[in-house]
Amino acid sequence: METANKDRSLVSKVMDGLVSGIVEEKYGAILPPQDVLSKEFNVSRTVMREALSMLLARHMLDVRPKIGTRIRPMRDWRMLDEDVVSWRFRAKPDSQFLRDVIEFRVLIEPRASALAAMRATPAEIAGIREAFDAFRSIAPTDPAYQDADELLHTRIVAASGNQFFQQMAAIVRGALSAVNPIIMRKESSWETVVRTHGRVVEAIERHDPKEAEAASLALIDFTSDEVEQAFPVSHAERV
Repeated sequence: METANKDRSLVSKVMDGLVSGIVEEKYGAILPPQDVLSKEFNVSRTVMREALSMLLARHMLDVRPKIGTRIRPMRDWRMLDEDVVSWRFRAKPDSQFLRDVIEFRVLIEPRASALAAMRATPAEIAGIREAFDAFRSIAPTDPAYQDADELLHTRIVAASGNQFFQQMAAIVRGALSAVNPIIMRKESSWETVVRTHGRVVEAIERHDPKEAEAASLALIDFTSDEVEQAFPVSHAERV
């Protein structure tokens, strides 16, 4: 049992190292042969083979005869897998990726906020308020800011009561990690962000789904405007 746990831990470490190399474009389009990778990570070929199989199952790699193990485009990665979500958001963002992130949030978060206003239990509403109070007390420069923002959004999505939305919480958290560093470049953004989050929370507390949805959409619109200033999106990328 101890050996099995050790092997699983090794596989996880190798997977993490491989993903770091992929998102940092260390390997190019094709991974080195397994024996080369095994030596690089100082693990057996069995461990390396299992790590590669796990990435294959997540649609991150593709084995081609006479070519080798090809790294698939990030758009092909299985984004419903929470590990893949985390790995995907490690890569340096580009304008198209940020566009897709914002479009995803528009589809999920406003509706989740409206459902939370209709369905949240008193305990869930108290948890949302607690998360918001913690969030607004932390400066954007504080390392705890990101965690506080993610907790607030996660609790709102969870309070929607929709199991599919709840499964998307990892992507919401990843989206926040991608856009927050861009938004918080301006000192003036923090007040707007806190105020708009407050609108969402207060609407949920009042059980006002229309206002909760509108406030959530306003928050994402503000994010979109700030991101577009930093990463201009061409007309071709919009459609």
